[in-house]
Amino acid sequence: MCGVIGIYSQSTVSTSLFYGMNSLQHRGQEAAGMAIYDGEEIRRKRSMGLVIDAFTEDNLRDLPGTIGIGHVRYSTAEGSHDYNIQPIMGFIGGEMIALANDGNLVNYQILRERLEEEGMMFQTTNDTEVILYLITRYYDGDIVEAIKKTMKVIKGAYSVTALIKDKVVAFRDPHGFRPLVLGKDGEDVIVASENAPIEIIGGEMTRNVEPGEIIVIDESGIRSDRFESSATAKNCIFEYVYFARNDATLDDINAYTFRRRCGEILWDEAPCDVDLVVPVPDSGIPSAIGYAQASMIPYGEGLVKNRYMGRTFIKPTQKERDMAVKLKLNPLGDVVKGKSIVLLDDSIVRGTTSRNLINRLREAGAKEVHMRITSPPVKYSCYYGIDTPNRKNLIAANQSVEEIEKSIGADSLAFISEEGLVRAGKKEISKYCTACFDGDYPVDPTVI
Repeated sequence: MCGVIGIYSQSTVSTSLFYGMNSLQHRGQEAAGMAIYDGEEIRRKRSMGLVIDAFTEDNLRDLPGTIGIGHVRYSTAEGSHDYNIQPIMGFIGGEMIALANDGNLVNYQILRERLEEEGMMFQTTNDTEVILYLITRYYDGDIVEAIKKTMKVIKGAYSVTALIKDKVVAFRDPHGFRPLVLGKDGEDVIVASENAPIEIIGGEMTRNVEPGEIIVIDESGIRSDRFESSATAKNCIFEYVYFARNDATLDDINAYTFRRRCGEILWDEAPCDVDLVVPVPDSGIPSAIGYAQASMIPYGEGLVKNRYMGRTFIKPTQKERDMAVKLKLNPLGDVVKGKSIVLLDDSIVRGTTSRNLINRLREAGAKEVHMRITSPPVKYSCYYGIDTPNRKNLIAANQSVEEIEKSIGADSLAFISEEGLVRAGKKEISKYCTACFDGDYPVDPTVI
């Protein structure tokens, strides 16, 4: 999971990209980059770290131009290295091209090997470079046709923004695993992973980029084409559970409303007799509000969040995740002392956060700590852009609910049912990818 943005503007875009990328920071804190066409060439700036650390005012002044793309990175399979920071660049028909992607290709390795056999020299270990090379390979003057031919070959999840001279191009995989939305600010056009960048820049989201859709934005306006596929829409349900900002509306579902409904449904499925409902901020706040409202149990913020910390789940190593939990969330003793509480969180993936929080809440004086989780147990690896490639690291793949309860030290533990989760989204289950919960993979992860 990463964050992408593209802007076609009438004025300099570097500052707008900077603020837009900042609003996508929750989707990746490892690295950031932007590429801008200045009228003659594409200029690029990339760096490890947060957006605010990667770019200075001088950097932004050195990136003139009215057309550009940006990327915030969270690594999955390819590792944390400078050379993997996006956007990546190449040449197409004698012109420069920059490309940024949110997703993961399941057939990356076999495609890379084939391209290497044909003489392609890779500069990264990033599957986005495979997409770039395939587009340049198929390009004969028509960028849309080159993308269609590429989409016929690549398998998996991808929401892509590309910069080709005086055009911004965007396309989304036929299943629509990762989100991509379109918006306008006057005559300016913005495409991004979520609606927040569009609104922060001053625009308004107009619609979703549909699964399989290809968008070209240039001086003639917005053109739409489609890659014909028998694939059905399979929006990643974990976007609504965890990744998206609370203010995101993706594929017609608002993340805040979804999470609040999850809390209401979870109270119905797994009530708990306690003194206080406490959220794990930020994504746990709406569900805790829903749980409190449905149960009539008081709501209290018993954890203080360090706003300068990133998300613990997307830290590259377990040691970093352990340290990050302690720095990120601190119990409020005055709120929890002497009380039985139910802690609402969005998920338990490795168990790191839950175990540490329960221990620290008890140290702060909580009498009982129960946990309610607004997603089903994560039992299966994700091959579509989430950092869960190895099932041995997934606590629910190796332990029962009762064993997890004991392992994390909770007085009781319950997860929302898959049916309850889908009901919160008010779509048929067939519209979602739920592979991390049930192992039903829309795209075979062993495909070659």
